Amino acid sequence: MPGMADPRFERAVIALCVHDENGAIGIGIGHKRAGISFRGLLKQLDIDPGQAPDNAVHHGGPVEPGRGFILHSTDWGGQDTLHVTGPRGEIFAMTGTIDVLKAIAEGRGPSNWIASLGYAGWGEGQLDEEMTRHGWFAAQGTPQILFDTPTDERWAAAFKAEGIDTRLLASETGAA
Repeated sequence: MPGMADPRFERAVIALCVHDENGAIGIGIGHKRAGISFRGLLKQLDIDPGQAPDNAVHHGGPVEPGRGFILHSTDWGGQDTLHVTGPRGEIFAMTGTIDVLKAIAEGRGPSNWIASLGYAGWGEGQLDEEMTRHGWFAAQGTPQILFDTPTDERWAAAFKAEGIDTRLLASETGAA
Protein backbone atom coordinates (compact mmCIF):
# COMPACT_ATOMS: atom_id res chain seq x y z
CA MET A 1 0.00 0.00 0.00
CA PRO A 2 1.57 3.28 -1.02
CA GLY A 3 2.25 6.21 1.21
CA MET A 4 1.03 8.40 4.04
CA ALA A 5 1.50 12.02 5.13
CA ASP A 6 4.20 11.23 7.76
CA PRO A 7 7.53 12.28 6.16
CA ARG A 8 9.14 9.03 7.35
CA PHE A 9 6.79 7.28 4.95
CA GLU A 10 7.20 9.61 1.95
CA ARG A 11 6.47 7.50 -1.17
CA ALA A 12 6.54 4.41 1.03
CA VAL A 13 5.34 1.06 -0.17
CA ILE A 14 4.21 -1.10 2.71
CA ALA A 15 3.34 -4.76 2.29
CA LEU A 16 0.57 -5.25 4.84
CA CYS A 17 1.13 -8.62 6.50
CA VAL A 18 -1.43 -8.60 9.32
CA HIS A 19 -4.52 -6.43 9.76
CA ASP A 20 -7.11 -7.63 12.24
CA GLU A 21 -9.02 -6.47 15.34
CA ASN A 22 -5.75 -6.34 17.34
CA GLY A 23 -3.87 -4.03 14.97
CA ALA A 24 -1.69 -4.23 11.89
CA ILE A 25 1.89 -4.97 10.85
CA GLY A 26 3.46 -4.00 7.56
CA ILE A 27 6.91 -4.27 6.04
CA GLY A 28 8.34 -1.42 3.99
CA ILE A 29 9.59 -2.47 0.56
CA GLY A 30 9.90 0.91 -1.16
CA HIS A 31 13.21 2.22 0.20
CA LYS A 32 16.61 0.56 0.46
CA ARG A 33 18.78 0.83 3.56
CA ALA A 34 22.07 2.60 2.90
CA GLY A 35 25.32 0.97 3.91
CA ILE A 36 24.13 -2.63 4.22
CA SER A 37 23.67 -5.45 1.78
CA PHE A 38 22.14 -8.87 2.28
CA ARG A 39 25.50 -10.65 2.25
CA GLY A 40 26.81 -8.08 4.75
CA LEU A 41 23.80 -8.75 6.96
CA LEU A 42 24.46 -12.49 6.84
CA LYS A 43 28.11 -11.93 7.81
CA GLN A 44 27.01 -9.77 10.78
CA LEU A 45 24.89 -12.72 11.93
CA ASP A 46 27.80 -15.16 11.50
CA ILE A 47 26.05 -16.93 8.62
CA ASP A 48 28.26 -17.93 5.68
CA PRO A 49 26.70 -16.01 2.73
CA GLY A 50 27.37 -19.02 0.49
CA GLN A 51 25.15 -18.76 -2.60
CA ALA A 52 23.16 -15.74 -1.43
CA PRO A 53 23.02 -12.87 -3.91
CA ASP A 54 24.08 -9.46 -2.65
CA ASN A 55 20.58 -7.99 -2.74
CA ALA A 56 19.54 -4.75 -1.10
CA VAL A 57 18.17 -4.62 2.41
CA HIS A 58 15.03 -2.49 2.65
CA HIS A 59 13.86 -0.07 5.33
CA GLY A 60 10.98 -2.13 6.73
CA GLY A 61 9.77 0.58 9.10
CA PRO A 62 10.57 2.58 12.21
CA VAL A 63 9.66 -0.11 14.75
CA GLU A 64 12.50 -2.42 15.85
CA PRO A 65 14.84 -1.26 13.04
CA GLY A 66 17.35 -4.01 13.88
CA ARG A 67 14.83 -6.83 13.49
CA GLY A 68 14.86 -8.57 10.13
CA PHE A 69 12.08 -9.91 7.95
CA ILE A 70 12.07 -11.73 4.66
CA LEU A 71 9.03 -11.32 2.42
CA HIS A 72 9.11 -14.23 0.03
CA SER A 73 7.34 -16.40 -2.48
CA THR A 74 5.17 -19.18 -1.10
CA ASP A 75 7.41 -21.97 -2.43
CA TRP A 76 9.32 -22.01 0.87
CA GLY A 77 8.09 -22.09 4.43
CA GLY A 78 9.59 -22.43 7.87
CA GLN A 79 8.21 -23.03 11.32
CA ASP A 80 7.17 -19.39 11.84
CA THR A 81 6.27 -18.43 8.28
CA LEU A 82 3.15 -16.31 7.92
CA HIS A 83 1.24 -16.68 4.64
CA VAL A 84 -0.39 -13.47 3.42
CA THR A 85 -3.50 -13.74 1.29
CA GLY A 86 -5.56 -11.23 -0.61
CA PRO A 87 -8.92 -11.37 -2.39
CA ARG A 88 -7.30 -13.40 -5.20
CA GLY A 89 -5.50 -15.90 -2.96
CA GLU A 90 -1.99 -16.15 -1.58
CA ILE A 91 0.27 -13.23 -2.44
CA PHE A 92 3.45 -13.81 -0.43
CA ALA A 93 4.82 -15.14 2.84
CA MET A 94 6.78 -13.48 5.63
CA THR A 95 9.42 -15.11 7.80
CA GLY A 96 11.28 -13.34 10.58
CA THR A 97 13.45 -16.20 11.83
CA ILE A 98 17.02 -17.14 11.03
CA ASP A 99 16.05 -20.37 9.23
CA VAL A 100 15.06 -18.47 6.07
CA LEU A 101 18.40 -16.62 6.05
CA LYS A 102 20.31 -19.90 6.27
CA ALA A 103 18.13 -21.45 3.55
CA ILE A 104 18.82 -18.54 1.18
CA ALA A 105 22.57 -18.72 1.90
CA GLU A 106 22.53 -22.46 1.21
CA GLY A 107 20.63 -22.07 -2.06
CA ARG A 108 17.51 -23.84 -0.80
CA GLY A 109 15.41 -20.81 0.13
CA PRO A 110 12.41 -19.25 -1.59
CA SER A 111 12.70 -18.49 -5.30
CA ASN A 112 11.79 -14.82 -4.73
CA TRP A 113 12.46 -12.74 -1.63
CA ILE A 114 12.98 -9.26 -0.22
CA ALA A 115 15.00 -8.52 2.92
CA SER A 116 13.89 -5.72 5.27
CA LEU A 117 14.92 -4.40 8.66
CA GLY A 118 12.23 -2.99 10.93
CA TYR A 119 8.49 -2.85 10.48
CA ALA A 120 5.52 -0.51 10.68
CA GLY A 121 3.02 -1.32 13.39
CA TRP A 122 -0.38 0.02 14.40
CA GLY A 123 -2.49 -0.67 17.47
CA GLU A 124 -6.14 -1.68 17.55
CA GLY A 125 -8.11 0.46 15.06
CA GLN A 126 -5.17 2.83 14.49
CA LEU A 127 -4.54 1.90 10.84
CA ASP A 128 -8.25 2.11 10.04
CA GLU A 129 -8.27 5.66 11.44
CA GLU A 130 -5.11 6.66 9.54
CA MET A 131 -6.56 5.30 6.29
CA THR A 132 -9.29 7.97 6.48
CA ARG A 133 -6.70 10.77 6.28
CA HIS A 134 -4.95 12.26 3.28
CA GLY A 135 -1.80 10.48 2.16
CA TRP A 136 -2.90 6.86 2.22
CA PHE A 137 -3.82 4.67 -0.71
CA ALA A 138 -4.60 0.97 -0.40
CA ALA A 139 -3.62 -1.02 -3.47
CA GLN A 140 -4.00 -4.73 -4.09
CA GLY A 141 -0.59 -6.32 -3.74
CA THR A 142 0.69 -8.75 -6.32
CA PRO A 143 3.76 -10.98 -6.50
CA GLN A 144 4.77 -9.05 -9.64
CA ILE A 145 4.93 -5.72 -7.77
CA LEU A 146 6.74 -7.33 -4.84
CA PHE A 147 9.28 -9.47 -6.65
CA ASP A 148 9.52 -8.37 -10.30
CA THR A 149 9.46 -4.59 -9.90
CA PRO A 150 12.64 -2.68 -8.94
CA THR A 151 12.45 -1.03 -5.51
CA ASP A 152 12.34 2.54 -6.81
CA GLU A 153 9.46 1.69 -9.17
CA ARG A 154 7.15 -0.09 -6.69
CA TRP A 155 5.33 3.04 -5.53
CA ALA A 156 4.25 4.02 -9.05
CA ALA A 157 3.62 0.37 -10.01
CA ALA A 158 1.15 -0.07 -7.14
CA PHE A 159 -0.84 2.95 -8.33
CA LYS A 160 -0.59 1.87 -11.98
CA ALA A 161 -1.99 -1.57 -11.10
CA GLU A 162 -5.06 0.29 -9.81
CA GLY A 163 -5.32 2.37 -13.00
CA ILE A 164 -3.84 5.58 -11.52
CA ASP A 165 -1.15 7.67 -13.24
CA THR A 166 1.05 9.06 -10.44
CA ARG A 167 1.99 12.07 -12.60
CA LEU A 168 -1.59 13.29 -12.12
CA LEU A 169 -1.58 13.12 -8.31
CA ALA A 170 -1.79 16.38 -6.37
CA SER A 171 0.63 16.81 -3.48
CA GLU A 172 -1.88 18.76 -1.41
CA THR A 173 -5.61 18.62 -0.77
CA GLY A 174 -8.02 21.40 -0.09
CA ALA A 175 -11.46 21.93 1.34
CA ALA A 176 -14.43 23.00 -0.72
